Amino acid sequence: MLYVVPTRLARNIAVVSTIVTDYLVSLYNVPEGPARERIKHECHERCADRLQKLFFKNGGTYIKLGQHVGQLDYLLPEEYVRIMRESMLDKCPVSTYEQISAVIERELGLPPEQAFAEFAPVPLASASLAQVHKAKTHDGRQVAVKIQHTHLTDTASADTATVAFFVRAVKWAFPDYDYSWLVAELQESLPRELDFVHEGQNAEACARNFKSKSPHLAPYVKIPEIDWSLTSTKVLTMEFMDGVGVTDVAKQKELGIRTADVAHLVSDVFAAMIFHHGFIHCDPHGGNMLVTTADQNGSRRLGKARPQLVLLDHGLYRSLDNNLRSNYAALWKALVLGEETGIRRYSTAIAGEDMYILFASVLTMRPWDQVTNQRLDHLVMPDDPEERLKLQGYAAQFMKETTALLARLPRVVLLLLKTNDCLRSVDLALGTPVNSFVTTARECTRALSQIRYEQNPGIGSLARGAIDKVRVEVRVLLMQTLALYEKVRASMVSWGSLFGNKRTRAGDVVDEAPLALAIPRGLPA
Repeated sequence: MLYVVPTRLARNIAVVSTIVTDYLVSLYNVPEGPARERIKHECHERCADRLQKLFFKNGGTYIKLGQHVGQLDYLLPEEYVRIMRESMLDKCPVSTYEQISAVIERELGLPPEQAFAEFAPVPLASASLAQVHKAKTHDGRQVAVKIQHTHLTDTASADTATVAFFVRAVKWAFPDYDYSWLVAELQESLPRELDFVHEGQNAEACARNFKSKSPHLAPYVKIPEIDWSLTSTKVLTMEFMDGVGVTDVAKQKELGIRTADVAHLVSDVFAAMIFHHGFIHCDPHGGNMLVTTADQNGSRRLGKARPQLVLLDHGLYRSLDNNLRSNYAALWKALVLGEETGIRRYSTAIAGEDMYILFASVLTMRPWDQVTNQRLDHLVMPDDPEERLKLQGYAAQFMKETTALLARLPRVVLLLLKTNDCLRSVDLALGTPVNSFVTTARECTRALSQIRYEQNPGIGSLARGAIDKVRVEVRVLLMQTLALYEKVRASMVSWGSLFGNKRTRAGDVVDEAPLALAIPRGLPA
């Protein structure tokens, strides 16, 4: 401890000073224009690379910070997001076998060779706070053992204080870059994530919620069971679960699973947690979810095996109170339907009257005119990388305002934004950019109907709920029709291009303009 903290502090000072100096010198007296943008891009690349190396050398808390940075598409330069995202999820530093053996012996009272009948010395995976080893218990069960990286608890507080100091330094040098809210989130979340007993309790609460509140999904969601006899605050022993990556399309096909079914299941599971359970897994990136086949007496859909989603890493959860859950569900319903009045009302309820436009834009990664557009695909993330860069450029124009918004929002809403970003990435990787909005539209409507009926039981609440469901189903049907049309159209264009033009087999020219179906505004409110 006496050696580690000063070493990290000196390393931080050197790197942050270099980064600040690089920006100040590189951009000094360079006027706005293409030359400045090129220099800024090069500077972002260099400094993001320096920051990534710093986080890797320091490890632990800094890796967790890097993972946060890699998910801030709407706030940070693309270079930082890309470099952190590519390196921080599945390429984390690994503790030595001697180090993790010492942790296990200190926590469980026995070295791994005695605590377990078998213990693999090479980890299956290493994350920011811990690494996982496969083992077998003395009664023959296959388990996964999650061991916290050495000295992490001892250095976490000092690391967070150091990060806070440098965030203030960056704010002093660049007033528009105020990330104090990120430090506040680390200070609140990290102690919970470092307590593996708390993580085990979260896992069991999540499993109970699916069994009691979403029984139709329970057979298709797997939460590894906790072995409490071999668990402590720094060692977590759980049922070993095999499976393929949630974004590994090729391996899913090998298992006979339709990618679309996986996408639907992921959306259904997290919509249930957000809108019905009010208890949400807030770190659903690709490394924390596996897919396997559901063992339901050979249950199949359209000749394909039914997928089962395995949820891992339950350290970061948040609870939504009924008021926030209701406002959030109503906001998403208004967003999907493009109802400007509802978007204004419920966005204001969450973010405040002076920030509702920016909040809706950050939540959907869309400018306001697209958020309130009546096009069916107004919220769908574009596949074109250039279009995504345009959206990031739009967000960069409001850097100061966005950081002010994030500093104001409740911590739970910040984690909802992070959850949305993770799920959006999974949806895009699975090639179903419409899917999450379809599920969200249905589930938030169901949740609102349930909340309304609980508050005002009666035929009026039931009738209004039925009308809302009809409206949403009409919208969903049109969205799915549009998605199917775009796929068919893309296939015909690709086929026609083989002959040097954009013609179909019948010789008709395929219109290259995007389809813009709109929901009639006269549907019941």
